[in-house]
This record gives sequence, C-alpha cells and structure tokens, in this order.
Amino acid sequence: MAQSLALTSFLVHDYDEAITFFKRLHFEVLEDTRLSPEKRWIRVAPQGQSSSALLLARAVTLEQQTQVGKQAGGRVAFFLHTDSFWEYYDLLQDNGIRFVEAPRKEPYGMVVVFLDLYGNRWDLVETQATTT
Repeated sequence: MAQSLALTSFLVHDYDEAITFFKRLHFEVLEDTRLSPEKRWIRVAPQGQSSSALLLARAVTLEQQTQVGKQAGGRVAFFLHTDSFWEYYDLLQDNGIRFVEAPRKEPYGMVVVFLDLYGNRWDLVETQATTT
C-alpha cells in the first residue's frame, strides 16, 4: 500500500500577498480556483515539484488569525531542500528574504533558517548526499 503526503495547510491573512511571497521563493502556483466570493483553493510548490504542495488557507476565525505565523510554535515549521545551496541562498537574499542566522555546515549538510512573510521559520537545506 503506497501513501504520500500531498498537501500541507499554510495559514495566510491574504491569498494574494502569500502568492507574491511564494513567488519570491521561486514557487509556482499549481492551482488557483475560486470556491466562493471569499474562498479560493490555492496550491503552491517549488518549481517542478507537484507531488506535494502547500495549500494556502486564509485564516477566517479569530482563532485561525492568531495562529498565522505560529504554525510550529516558534520552531522550524518547513524544510525546503535544494541541490544548489549557495545559488538559492543568494537568490533568496536578492529577493529580500529575511534570514535569522548565517548559513552553517551541519553533519547532514548546509542549512540556514529564514522567515516567511508571517514569521514562520523555514530551514533551507542542501543535504550532504547532494554535495558529494
């Protein structure tokens, strides 16, 4: 029996500002379907990656709104892998992405933590396997 993780909900205040941010990460919009005047079904993913994606979920209730930017309680919430760490790091810097530390070498590879538009922490990782 095969299984895969297809979507992860990503809480946003506004669909369009989130799309703009993810384009700065060089993500692509896989789908943007209007479900009602207020609700859209929007999937974004790194370019060329369609088997798993983020579902942009607009926070509607007060409880949801208070959780935007706190999806992992201050820990790293998302792990973005690359096969070209320095090239992608430079691209993100050029696109104004906020880093909370300098890149560092770990036993598993290169890593740096950055923040998304709401303050969620992300790891940018190039694993050792891709660097050898």
